[in-house]
Amino acid sequence: GTGLHHFEKRFGLDRMFDVGICEQHAVTMAAGVAAEGLVPYAAIYSSFMQRAIDQMVHDVALQKLPVRFVLDRAGFVGADGPTHHGQFDLAMLGCVPDMKICAPGDEAELSNMIYTMSKLDDGPSAVRFPRGSGEGVPIPVVPEFLEPGKGRVVKEYDGKEEEPSIVLLSLGARLSECKKAAQALSEKYGHHVTVADARWMKPLDESMICALAKGHDVMVTVEEGSIGGFGSHVLELL
Repeated sequence: GTGLHHFEKRFGLDRMFDVGICEQHAVTMAAGVAAEGLVPYAAIYSSFMQRAIDQMVHDVALQKLPVRFVLDRAGFVGADGPTHHGQFDLAMLGCVPDMKICAPGDEAELSNMIYTMSKLDDGPSAVRFPRGSGEGVPIPVVPEFLEPGKGRVVKEYDGKEEEPSIVLLSLGARLSECKKAAQALSEKYGHHVTVADARWMKPLDESMICALAKGHDVMVTVEEGSIGGFGSHVLELL
């Protein structure tokens, strides 16, 4: 389900281990691999990461081991049904010590984030992404390192008009919907809208978020998650 058979075909079974439906074992095994100085990625469905939160805290985070968690099917998953909705990962992982958490707005960003995580050696990290196809953007041949805790402004309101302004602050796959919403708000209602991509929930881009909040009348956070996730972290910051 995670698509790692493509990795296996290219690199072989000495670099890809399928432990079956044993998420707790997968996390502790990844911790052992990291302790030996290798670069493990633990690919697990977001909803089933819930089963291994104990191992994530005790075997990975408290040991400050650089295990990279790749959480597939984050957010709503359509036909897979409610057992597979990955709604709680942001809230759960957000309180794990030293955990870095990112979420891509498209497949190019996902490629960059997977690469970035390979360079993070001071503790655990996680990327979460949805089920289904991407946005159709080109995937970079040479991925870019994305500095943890740095977001980006995708569409900027110049701040010259006096009418009320809005900022849509997105984390993850709803970025394209935020762009559509910004266009609709502008064309139909005359609102001035900025769209920003947080990229990281932990650490947050505090300077960007505070500047956006100060420069706009309304801030709306957008995510596919539960209470305690991205929006809660932004609210706590402000």
